[in-house]
Amino acid sequence: MVRLSVNVNKVATLRNSRGGRVPNVLDAVDVCVAAGAPGITVHPRADERHITRADVRAIAARLRERASGIEYNIEGDPRADLIELVDEVVPDQCTLVPVVPGEVTSQAGWRPGLQRERLPETVARLHSRGIRVSVFVDAALEPVRWAASVGADRVELYTEPFARAFARSRAEAERSFSQYAEASRLAHDLGLGVNAGHDLDLDNLKLFRDLPFLDEVSIGHAIISRAVFVGLSAVICEYLDTLVTGRRAV
Repeated sequence: MVRLSVNVNKVATLRNSRGGRVPNVLDAVDVCVAAGAPGITVHPRADERHITRADVRAIAARLRERASGIEYNIEGDPRADLIELVDEVVPDQCTLVPVVPGEVTSQAGWRPGLQRERLPETVARLHSRGIRVSVFVDAALEPVRWAASVGADRVELYTEPFARAFARSRAEAERSFSQYAEASRLAHDLGLGVNAGHDLDLDNLKLFRDLPFLDEVSIGHAIISRAVFVGLSAVICEYLDTLVTGRRAV
């Protein structure tokens, strides 16, 4: 079964829009874990517009105390303060994601540039702490080969292009899926695990869940958006059910 890692950023976004502690991110983590989610993801940005450094530490403590076996994934750009925080918290996985100044959310996988050139050093540092490293890449062969060259353990395939193709037509979705399948097969051949994330939802997962060698999907916005109407626990169960091929009608 493909593992689900629930990104709880949007819970923090709602909390921060008003101030105070409501909704409480730890309560959201507890609900996700109780509903069966095997992983929790956070993306603490430099401006702390959603997840804060305090949240990162608090979630780590909560998972250690109450949820043994739940994987903790911290994603973000390899800036010094984030890597120091990851070094301190020691999550199961760190996903290295490029950040463009002023962006609302991630826009693409890694491209040539100074940050990318420093990634091998960052990967080695995280490995020295026993942290699995995933790098966020576009679904193409060159980025996958590059991820292997820097010592990553996994790639996370950037799935917004697939989600857009799926929204346009089934034919376009299948063409896009073929491109992702090719990238995933290469990753597997190179010894890399395969994660995926960005704009995946209950509808497009019915196709994407069949991606060869897919280990994990990270989903936040779609889960929290639907939870507004039907409840977080119910939505987690829907996603877990969808990820089990054949249990849900396609």
